[in-house]
Amino acid sequence: MSEVKRVAKLEIDGKTYELPMHSPTAGPDVIDIRKLYADAGVFTYDPGYTSTASCDSTITFIDGDKGELLHRGYPIDQLAEKSHYLEVCYLLLYGELPSPAQLEDFESRVTNHTMIHEQMHFLFRGFRRDAHPMAIMVGVVGALSAFYHDSTDIADPWQREVASIRLIAKMPTIAAMAFKYTIGQPFEYPRNDLDYASNFLRMCFAVPAENYVVNPILSRAMDRIFTLHADHEQNASTSTVRLASSSGANPFACVAAGIACLWGPAHGGANQACLEMLQEIGTPDRIPEYIARAKDKDDPFRLMGFGHRVYKNFDPRAKVMKQSADEVLELLGVENNPTLQVAKELERQALADPYFAEKKLFPNVDFYSGIILEAMGFPTSMFTPIFAVSRTIGWISQWKEMIADPQLKIGRPRQLYKGATLRDYVDIEKR
Repeated sequence: MSEVKRVAKLEIDGKTYELPMHSPTAGPDVIDIRKLYADAGVFTYDPGYTSTASCDSTITFIDGDKGELLHRGYPIDQLAEKSHYLEVCYLLLYGELPSPAQLEDFESRVTNHTMIHEQMHFLFRGFRRDAHPMAIMVGVVGALSAFYHDSTDIADPWQREVASIRLIAKMPTIAAMAFKYTIGQPFEYPRNDLDYASNFLRMCFAVPAENYVVNPILSRAMDRIFTLHADHEQNASTSTVRLASSSGANPFACVAAGIACLWGPAHGGANQACLEMLQEIGTPDRIPEYIARAKDKDDPFRLMGFGHRVYKNFDPRAKVMKQSADEVLELLGVENNPTLQVAKELERQALADPYFAEKKLFPNVDFYSGIILEAMGFPTSMFTPIFAVSRTIGWISQWKEMIADPQLKIGRPRQLYKGATLRDYVDIEKR
């Protein structure tokens, strides 16, 4: 955060208080209210913290009006087109794009940490076969601290580094094992000769009975899904990771908390909700009916996968994801999949409808990522675990930044109390 350039004046009961203002490198100015309670005896009220900056950060910036998403200053569409996931991980983690030697070293370190402790296999067998993969991931990731004691001391920079690499490396393995467990297939171990996305696809879809070769188009599409979901500023799950880490909790516990938050249908479940909507529509001939319902302000139905809470114009990730969706559907076809037939026709009709253009309700990243994952053969229950794999680097980068911040304080939001005031206890026989 830059030096104070001016102050805001707040008048309460005839008394004026001066609040410092800070100017970021991008985005609106920020009023510093840290001393407001000490000076004036009042709190601010901001449910959902939608108008409150909880930290200063150098990692990700979003301009929803412009449809802009920057990682360390680099536009997301450039990174998705020209880079790949592990390079973006390096950028988010260390602040700069790596040299060839740095990238090779980083990829090697991640690749060589993809296996999990063999005893952790018993953890999976403790879950019911019909357990949701996200429930399994919350438990298994939280349990990593019970197996990797040498990377839980957050005061040690080297242990923070080791924990970061381990989480990035092991998350795809854990997600794939959760998937395999729920469908009753044997676990597939990671292979060091495959790239990050290809390794994940193989661990999900290979079986011992036959050789599995990853299609490069599918691998590239998966890598883009990882890249486009890598970080998204101070969203609910990232804020959860930061709040948990402010207490000094170990990194594995903090990321497990982030996974639990991501599981919420209002957060990580958007692409699953989109696919469920497409399945509800059922056939392309019913699309006009649902479009009409979406336009009816008295109808509670909403087209999932269109528009975005943050992006008021268009989702900058959607263009790249659409390209991948087109490539995947061309490869795998939609003829035998009614859900994908509905998706393609709904996209066509919605983009041609002036109502959606005027309201700026364009297909977002969740619409296209759901289509891709469905075409690849993932059940909707795996959509959010894949999101968790993608977002791990964002959580870890934000965690590392927060731990190193000299202003670090344990998170302690205030409240607007509206309950009963002081009253005396009444003995039970008198009630």
